[in-house]
Amino acid sequence: MRLALVALPVAALLVCSEAGAAVRTVGLGKTFPDPCAAVAAAGAGDVIEIDASQTYTTSCAWTTEDLTLRGVGGRPKIDVTGKALAQGKGALVVLAAKATVENLEISGARLAGDKNGAAIRHQGQDLVVRGCYFHDNDDGILGSPLPISGIGSVTVDQTELADNGAGDGQSHNLYLGGYARFTMTRSWSHRSVVGHLVKSRALVNVIAWNRLTQEGGSGSYEIDLPNGGESYVVGNWIQQGNATGNPSIIAFGQEGATNAGSRLVVVNNTFVDDRAGGGTFVFVNASATTASRIQNNLFVGPGTVTNQGSAELVTNLGDADGDAKLVDRAGFDYRLATGSIAVDRGTAPPPLGASLSLDRQYVHPLSAEGRTVAGAGIDVGAFELGGGGGLVDGGAPTGAGGGEGGPGVEHAGRRMRWAAHPHRAQRQEDHRRRSEHHQ
Repeated sequence: MRLALVALPVAALLVCSEAGAAVRTVGLGKTFPDPCAAVAAAGAGDVIEIDASQTYTTSCAWTTEDLTLRGVGGRPKIDVTGKALAQGKGALVVLAAKATVENLEISGARLAGDKNGAAIRHQGQDLVVRGCYFHDNDDGILGSPLPISGIGSVTVDQTELADNGAGDGQSHNLYLGGYARFTMTRSWSHRSVVGHLVKSRALVNVIAWNRLTQEGGSGSYEIDLPNGGESYVVGNWIQQGNATGNPSIIAFGQEGATNAGSRLVVVNNTFVDDRAGGGTFVFVNASATTASRIQNNLFVGPGTVTNQGSAELVTNLGDADGDAKLVDRAGFDYRLATGSIAVDRGTAPPPLGASLSLDRQYVHPLSAEGRTVAGAGIDVGAFELGGGGGLVDGGAPTGAGGGEGGPGVEHAGRRMRWAAHPHRAQRQEDHRRRSEHHQ
């Protein structure tokens, strides 16, 4: 069963650099001693392979078009703690129209003045970030399209953002300006420091199959779309912690829904509100006049589903409907256990676009697997009990989950081979629980 929503070419996210580009190697015994030296020597379209055998401490900016910076032999670390940042902005400052960053860990980008030191500061058009880990910076990713708003795209895939923020509420795990499109898939943003987990002013936002969890962090919104936009929030597990400074989980149009075609679609997510006083799961500012579509979501914990009176609320479930029976709520494992009220309770959403379908679900860490309807109807929430299939595109990247292990990502020609996924065996257990549910 496939339920069409909106186009999202994930396969396109995983294409490596074009054949024939120069490969410049970085590390002990390599051509260049650090990534920035290689960047300075690179030509358009080059690939810079950074060896994980050492930690690098330099930062740099570049205008060279279509560079790919890629970690090899493990996940290399760039730690700029206490160092001057390139242009007073970040560890990697991208001023080119197009760039790709893969399999890097970046930390320590701090600025005493404006408190906006970023692991990646993007001031271009098209950026792809894949398989990275950005932590303990003022901002994880901070970007704005240049030369004008409404152009370019940012794609974040299989990337972990954690513990970013200067504590001022103006710095975040991820903060993007008015790009034409923002896509975030199979990623994990957590424990932001006072700021938001995800903030985007893009005209189109696709946030699908991610884990967005404050856990014990002090962050504010889990998703902030302050200017609205055509926005899809699909198949995520989203959690608000008790230490949050803001009771809403998703905020839409809070600074005015000025983006053309502003509409919010929230389908098949699992929300968990661990804030003692509850709040609003989906807050829609009055400036967003088009009715939101909120369907097949599982809302766990106290709170109001939405403040928007015109919202289309279809087959959502909450605490009043019964026990969600999450596998381990305290441990942030939001798969369904036998006897969950969510099993078979969903309905097919109306077609809203081209080819994105509810045929996959997030697998922690930083992966997705196929999702098929296993019973009489689709399950409510981000997971299908017993309906998990093979891992999409091979599994988790190197060091998934805070850099805690996994062999290096290796590249052979244009193909990418990820590390084996540690949760593969859980699918058999999910099928067993589904069988017990229907007994």
